[in-house]
Amino acid sequence: MTTTTKNTKLLAWVEEMANLCNPDKVQWCDGSKAEYDAMIKIMVDAGAAIPLGKRPNSYLFRSDPSDVARVEDRTYIATRNQEDAGPTNNWIDPVKLKTIMRDLYKGCMRGRTLYVIPFSMGPVGSPISKIGVELSDSPYVVVNMHIMTRVGDKVLKALGENGAFVPCMHSVGAPLEPGQKDSRWPCAPIEKKYIAHFPEENLIWSFGSGYGGNALLGKKCLALRIASPMARREGWMAEHMLILRLTNPQGKRFHIAAAFPSACGKTNLAMLQPSIAGWKCECIGDDIAWMKTGADGRLYAINPEAGFFGVCPGTSYKSNPMAMESIKANAIFTNCVLTDDGDIWWEDMDVECKHGIDWKGNEWSPDRKDAEGKPVKGAHPNARFTAPARQCPVICPDWEDPAGVPIDIFVFGGRRSKLVPLVSEAYNWDHGVYMGATAASEATAAALDAKKAIRRDPMAMLPFCGYHIGDYWQHWLNMGDKLGAKAPKIFYTNWFRKSGDGKWLWPGFGENCRVLKWMCERVEGKVGAVETPVGYVPKPGDLDVSGLKVSEAEMAELLHIDVEGWKSEVPEIEEYLSTAGARLPLRMKTQLAELKKRIGL
Repeated sequence: MTTTTKNTKLLAWVEEMANLCNPDKVQWCDGSKAEYDAMIKIMVDAGAAIPLGKRPNSYLFRSDPSDVARVEDRTYIATRNQEDAGPTNNWIDPVKLKTIMRDLYKGCMRGRTLYVIPFSMGPVGSPISKIGVELSDSPYVVVNMHIMTRVGDKVLKALGENGAFVPCMHSVGAPLEPGQKDSRWPCAPIEKKYIAHFPEENLIWSFGSGYGGNALLGKKCLALRIASPMARREGWMAEHMLILRLTNPQGKRFHIAAAFPSACGKTNLAMLQPSIAGWKCECIGDDIAWMKTGADGRLYAINPEAGFFGVCPGTSYKSNPMAMESIKANAIFTNCVLTDDGDIWWEDMDVECKHGIDWKGNEWSPDRKDAEGKPVKGAHPNARFTAPARQCPVICPDWEDPAGVPIDIFVFGGRRSKLVPLVSEAYNWDHGVYMGATAASEATAAALDAKKAIRRDPMAMLPFCGYHIGDYWQHWLNMGDKLGAKAPKIFYTNWFRKSGDGKWLWPGFGENCRVLKWMCERVEGKVGAVETPVGYVPKPGDLDVSGLKVSEAEMAELLHIDVEGWKSEVPEIEEYLSTAGARLPLRMKTQLAELKKRIGL
């Protein structure tokens, strides 16, 4: 398939990489349904895609057991100066890294097709959107990019002859010799996997993995790791945030952008179904927000993605009914159980599965045990669904508005069983930035640093900030200066506080709208707050708990500030902030000093 583009830079780059990778042919993707169906047929015929009889136009894939998630220790930020990558990133000199990867790319697409995937992050033509072009030898990547981004000829038309794009180079790293049978999920061994970002060139190179954010380069690679330094240079924001619209009974709209570390209910909140009569919630995005200042001086956000790439285990009609409705058709599933009646299943789906084929292709039943007698999970813990955002029943009518939506509120959060109140409001922008920068969760068994009691995840950007974290915090402070009185209010939430006997104090899920309602009413000046050492918390009676089985004593505990506990937390916060070294903003030091003063240290 040829192309109509006359963009000389794009044509030269495609030719250069094709000469290096040596594919059997080059195919330009047009973004059509016919193309999507053809890619699916290739994979069904090869046994890589399994049609699901219970879900129209939906398919199950099983990845190689070595290729199941983002590989953080093989993910690199390559800057000329190592200090610019900062303490939160893996660094390799860009010249050295390109030499290593060029050797890997030599002939890596032999026996395969190189697909050229022009894509737009955000609505095509939006002033907040960016164009990328991914080269990949994976049909799985093509179909997922069809869902997750806007792909094809309309993007090339918007790019024009001289438009700028982010080059995204990807290969599964598994060339085929003549007559060699392809594997169901081709990939390279872990030691040859590289997910490389060159932020000074707006360039992404990925090799060896066919899975998720390692291969769908518009997602975390472009939308956060490359976009975050780009946003800093250009004066906007690229954040790991959901976006939702909350409308009160009077019809007033509020737009909220919220950042939570993993396992803190981010997707559930993005598709919230309010439990309070008269309030309406609509989803704009569940994962990433790009934000620029508008002509009126306010901050406007778009969701740069076109689909959801969600974690399956734990998703159910109880935890997130809107996500479940979004994946009833036209969806891709990866590493789930295949049930005997042609559907998919995963742990905590709240439906029974007596028998099926697990994510590794083995017979599975709930009573299956491993050699140590432990239950064997049917779905991989990072099993995923890919589905078009337009299928979500509560998708906002304005989710693709090129102008974006005006953000009223920022929310940060973490998973803490004690110390941190249910909700607090920052005193001012600088205090809010400090809240987000010191966001923390208690480590889970799945965390790489589970030996640490608390895992700091600044603005939920720990794995995704493409430059020095201290400079990133300074950029937040600079944006506050730019926005001035029009800056969104900043809040911090903790849905996970427990009583002394280990019981959840807050019901969560749809009831979280009560906390969001208080935030909206704070923006309007309708309700008061109590000043505490860590921020403003709701005054008794101002947080709507009507109809909830939460006692006054439990509410008091949810909002209680344990000053002695905060005193013991300060040394750990000081140690954490010190990792930013000389690039820790002075204003962050001031915020820490003010906290110490408020708690009597």
